[in-house]
Amino acid sequence: DDELQTDGNRSGHFQNGLAPTNEEVIRIIAAQLAEIGDQFDREIQEGVVNSLARHFLNENLSNEEITQHMSRAVRELTRAIPSDMEQEKAMLVLTMVLTKKIVNTVPALLRRVFNTTLNYMNQQFHNYIAEMVSAVT
Repeated sequence: DDELQTDGNRSGHFQNGLAPTNEEVIRIIAAQLAEIGDQFDREIQEGVVNSLARHFLNENLSNEEITQHMSRAVRELTRAIPSDMEQEKAMLVLTMVLTKKIVNTVPALLRRVFNTTLNYMNQQFHNYIAEMVSAVT
């Protein structure tokens, strides 16, 4: 089983073609992303979060439609970030922050939001994440 433990450690091995890497490298990347996420967290308007939560609550929408709404929200939020930040990094962090904010707003959506976000991140950021890890090692 490859699952995230509550203490932040991962049991098993990485999937999706990423080779196991030095845990310290991953901790450094995670710390950098968390710092950026904290900045974004304060800037994301409650209306954006509530709108996305409503889409997730709408059981008539397919996962693809919800993913499109999330993608649109991330792109719109990306326009407000400093131009000196890598766009892919900003979009990745915004996706994670939006996910956290939606789940904090409507905890019952955890499974649907998590699965949608994971699929979205695999589609949009898989190569970027792999490059980030390999650049630090």
